[in-house]
Amino acid sequence: MRRLPVALTLAALLAGLAGSVAPAPVAEGRDAPDGFVALADVAPGIRQDVRYATPHNFTGDTVDGYRAPVCLLTREAALALRAAHRALAERDLGLLVYDCYRPQRAVDRFLRWADDPRDGGTRDEYHPRVPKERLFDEGYLAARSGHSRGSTVDVTLRRASGEAVDMGTPFDFFDPRSAPASRDVGKGARAARALLAAALTDAGFEPVATEWWHFTLREEPFPDTYFDFPVTRGAVAGGGGGGGGG
Repeated sequence: MRRLPVALTLAALLAGLAGSVAPAPVAEGRDAPDGFVALADVAPGIRQDVRYATPHNFTGDTVDGYRAPVCLLTREAALALRAAHRALAERDLGLLVYDCYRPQRAVDRFLRWADDPRDGGTRDEYHPRVPKERLFDEGYLAARSGHSRGSTVDVTLRRASGEAVDMGTPFDFFDPRSAPASRDVGKGARAARALLAAALTDAGFEPVATEWWHFTLREEPFPDTYFDFPVTRGAVAGGGGGGGGG
């Protein structure tokens, strides 16, 4: 069956919401609102590999809105992530983040990518068993992402040496094996996923059922607003955020 163009698909989605729950607003602007910080200012010990600021991601190109490879978060989420990182240090482990705040324009780029029938050369690495047109239906992508609210993070474990821990699948591997409870990965990977989830939930985050790397702060400060300012170091004021330390 031929898919509707993204614009028509979104129009149908929004029309279905009319009269029940209005879509959450998108707050546009060049800078982050008060309450956002750079993670490096709050927890410099947490390493960053912000993939969407590079071509090393499932779209095969730098994603709209990512002008620098930096992690921006609400202050509350950054402090909670720091608490999880410090708890893991007792096991000679730490955190590595792949994505933090995500502009709405980046989410819109994902929509356009999913609607493009061309492969782009990334399927084998990121979604070998799930066709790209099924990624929204199966919950791997969404027209509105919690990342755009500023309190969702994609994160993994790393060793003291800096090496990422084997989690059974890579980040952004859109496949049933990436579900935190999947039994189709090895025992060590299952244990690592459980440890990551325990550290993050103890710090105040909630996991999702489809991706072992994805966590959202339970008491997020902007639960109903999706932001669209670009990811740059200068988007946040001052750079402070509640004290230093790893």
